[in-house]
Amino acid sequence: MLRVLRVRAFRRLYGAQIVALLGTGLATVALGLLAFELAGDHAGQILGTALAIKMVAYVFVAPVATALVAALPRRAVLVGSDVLRLAVALCLPAVTEVWQVFVLVFVLQAASATFTPTFQSVIPDVLTDEDDYTEALSLSRLAGDLEQVVSPTLAAAMLVFVSSSTLFYGTAVGFAGSAALVLSVVIPRVAAPEVGPTVAGGAPATFWRRVIRGAALFVATPALRPVLALNLVVATGGAFVIVQTVVVVRSVFGLPESAVAWVLGANGLGSMAAALLLPRVLRVVAERRVMLVGAAGVTVATALIPAALSIADPAWGVAGVCILWVVIGLAWASAETPVARIIRRSVGRPDLPAVFAAQFSLSHACWLVTYPLVGWLGSASLTLTAAVLAVIAGAATVVAAVAWPRRATSVAALRITAE
Repeated sequence: MLRVLRVRAFRRLYGAQIVALLGTGLATVALGLLAFELAGDHAGQILGTALAIKMVAYVFVAPVATALVAALPRRAVLVGSDVLRLAVALCLPAVTEVWQVFVLVFVLQAASATFTPTFQSVIPDVLTDEDDYTEALSLSRLAGDLEQVVSPTLAAAMLVFVSSSTLFYGTAVGFAGSAALVLSVVIPRVAAPEVGPTVAGGAPATFWRRVIRGAALFVATPALRPVLALNLVVATGGAFVIVQTVVVVRSVFGLPESAVAWVLGANGLGSMAAALLLPRVLRVVAERRVMLVGAAGVTVATALIPAALSIADPAWGVAGVCILWVVIGLAWASAETPVARIIRRSVGRPDLPAVFAAQFSLSHACWLVTYPLVGWLGSASLTLTAAVLAVIAGAATVVAAVAWPRRATSVAALRITAE
């Protein structure tokens, strides 16, 4: 997998991704400490609201921002997004009110919602070989998983010597490093996508065509329609793991706080295993089979959660949960990671930013639904929550299997006018 790092442009872009992720991880730890400083025992409400703001920014800002910057050089968009995130990070240590946290979090996530789809659209132009691109996707997945482990460790080490607010300066350094690395790479320019003739009113109509173009291409492209259902599958199992792990460990099995990190780590371990295995697997197994097996794995593992929760012995119970979390991580990554390959193959180069933005927005829309669903249902019954999620995941898996075309269809020549 490390062979792809020999490509200088990708190596630097990957470095930019890693330092930005480390910075984001430090900000996550620092935000939790800042929330506790501002609200004490009510810090969870602040963090929950901040998470909702993050999802709203991802869902609604990504397609609009992509349309706004469509005519700009992608390197300028990436660097500008990093500079904006850096500025927010420098402002966060001065926060004294809760509303200021919410405003800054929205700006930070809006910048990320601009950066990420643009970054994703650049990699296919840097790595034209499909095997290289697959390895890049797996490395990107691996970077995200490692960030969940490395950032908290780095934050803990820093807190021995500095105050919690100083972590935000570490975040700023990460975004500055990302911007510097992006500036060192020559990024190919692509022609702006054609969006049909201008109608009465001129520019506004063209702008809104650009906003909805990515979603329109998703609906119009047979190869992309199953992705919509798979996004929901991923968000079901993933939301239960992220939202309810602390409840499962602390309340159901009565284990200490340290056990929460170990159980969450099991999920990351499964995802990392998929990242390491997928480049080889996808050389011999079709994406359809890999992704549908992954979706089925999420469904089955989620359906088995009530059985694990019913185990009386805490040690055996949490061991059962860890096994399921590994399976969900492995299956989640298997269903999600190959999506970029399908987008790259199915969409013309000028439309890649719009479609990656649409995928970014639509996938997070699923999380915006499942996060509160898991939270509210979970407060009544974890068993019922897992059962409901398993049914949703199973139905979405069936929809994806039925919608999946037997033969890939390219839409490079499609003209979506969205009149």
